[in-house]
Amino acid sequence: MISQKNARKGSFVCYLAAVAFLFAASAFGQVVPSATGPGRSLWAGAEYSNIDASFPYNSNQRLWGIGGFVDYHITAHIGAEGEARFLRFNSFYGETEDNYLAGPRYMIRSFGKFQPYAQCLAGLGKIQYPFQIGNASYFAVAPGAGVNYRLSRRFTVRGEYEYQFWLNSPNIATEPAHQLTPNGFHIGVAFRVFR
Repeated sequence: MISQKNARKGSFVCYLAAVAFLFAASAFGQVVPSATGPGRSLWAGAEYSNIDASFPYNSNQRLWGIGGFVDYHITAHIGAEGEARFLRFNSFYGETEDNYLAGPRYMIRSFGKFQPYAQCLAGLGKIQYPFQIGNASYFAVAPGAGVNYRLSRRFTVRGEYEYQFWLNSPNIATEPAHQLTPNGFHIGVAFRVFR
């Protein structure tokens, strides 16, 4: 079925991201660094999101919303992110989507004030369906990529694209058997809490 194929694809993408994350982490354990760079740091921020809702099927429905995120940088290249997102605006019939995701992040080397990154998050995706169908929660896998732009030592802005796979969705008898794949752009600002 289509949903099983997409579920395998989403799982495979996250598997590759986890392998890359573990490989990169083990590479830092091979030798003693010849110099010290930026150490561990914690960043907290807020974002605006504009997402293709992926429901109703074959619609162009886009939901807007806000969210918050926390990034913990373990090294200059390896970190983790946790985020919560609430897409409550621009619905036609009362539908909403929320995400609670966390996972590894790999930050590519900086190019001036720009630092690209890739990540693969996983967690909970919740939807309030339109037309009083009800609500549901699904396991979500969310690969994404973006870029941070450093404004100062304590502030950055970022732009990101994320493509989510909501496994075993929608699982509604009256709807086509297609997996929900919300995807879209996020723009945010972050503040360094500590280094």
